Amino acid sequence: MQKIKAAIVGYGNIGKYLLEALQSSPDFELTGIVRRDPQGVQPVELRPYRVVASVKELPQTEVAILCTPSRSTQKYAAEMLSLGIHTVDSFDVHSDIWDVKQKLDKIAKENKRVSVISAGWDPGSDSVVRALMEASVPKGITYTNFGPGMSMGHTVAVKAVPGVKAALSMTIPLGSGVHRRMVYIELEKGYDFNKVASAIKADAYFVHDETHVVQVEDVNALLDMGHGVHLVRKGVSGKTQNQQLEFSMRINNPAFTAQLLVAAARASIKQAPGCYTMIELPMIDLLPGNREDLIRRLV
Repeated sequence: MQKIKAAIVGYGNIGKYLLEALQSSPDFELTGIVRRDPQGVQPVELRPYRVVASVKELPQTEVAILCTPSRSTQKYAAEMLSLGIHTVDSFDVHSDIWDVKQKLDKIAKENKRVSVISAGWDPGSDSVVRALMEASVPKGITYTNFGPGMSMGHTVAVKAVPGVKAALSMTIPLGSGVHRRMVYIELEKGYDFNKVASAIKADAYFVHDETHVVQVEDVNALLDMGHGVHLVRKGVSGKTQNQQLEFSMRINNPAFTAQLLVAAARASIKQAPGCYTMIELPMIDLLPGNREDLIRRLV
């Protein structure tokens, strides 16, 4: 079996679980990890691998799996695509996905490469479930209820606000797709809590939700990477009323995201040049193994 040569770009919460997911995938070979400080002391689990500042320093790499904050994803993806490397990311700003897809699609096609964006669980696998629900019940309403749990994207956004030393953003479902954001922060010395809290609430990640900011002494004492979702669609199939579909899961957020990134990286090798979201990928391309065996087992 010819292995897919992949690199990890960024080594935070998702990157750590991505390493484990790649180690557990027999069809992948890890070429190395790209980090901001490759000369610093590295975690023990990275010792067997090359840790570098640029993907250019790695052996031939087919796909770069981006574990960078959403707001820098487009920049890194454009860079990798321009170097002739496929990219996969878990970009999670729903309102910006179409614009980012259009921009990366152009770059990907110019370089005859593939970019898979928003390949986490929401957007990502939940997007696929929502699409299947809508295909089954074309007329109706779908409610996506997140949590309770830690939102990685929201937490990263809070950490970027001046004055925030450490942060945790928890998503609390209120029902019917409405959520409360509970944000816990450690404050840097010299900053006014009320001003920092106002800046957090004004951020695009939070401006549309009920958001509460709480100052704490130790964010780590609250940290739990568990999360989940409950999708509900109620509507009409054909002319038949009162069809109700439900899907729910409880997960370790970064571990589940990492596994989906590996699946999307596998699929990226099989697509024509361009930029894709997960609902555009054939489901069978996400899976390892022989196509006939997969169809016999799963259909």
